[in-house]
Amino acid sequence: MTENSQNCIKKVENGVVLSVRLTPNSSKDDFIGYCDEYVKIKVSAPPNENKANKKLLSFLSEAFNLSKSSVEIISGDKSRLKRVLLKNIDEEKVKQKIFLYDKINT
Repeated sequence: MTENSQNCIKKVENGVVLSVRLTPNSSKDDFIGYCDEYVKIKVSAPPNENKANKKLLSFLSEAFNLSKSSVEIISGDKSRLKRVLLKNIDEEKVKQKIFLYDKINT
């Protein structure tokens, strides 16, 4: 990851906080890149009835091999811009995983 990506991933005492920009109603669930401010993620679920949030949590738990209880939206529940806590994971593991999926120029 580049230096520009440092603000979207923050190490905290019990894990890592990701700043996420969520795009619902996509054809599939995937990372679509990152920029200085957030990691871009798309999910196939619609934004209504909390479905996109649930899909985001499920996608992140699978992507980082975490239990569903280890992934939590801590802010932005009703916004496209969210902060998500990934508990008990190393910051470098998160950076490496997102870097593998990076598909945009930063």
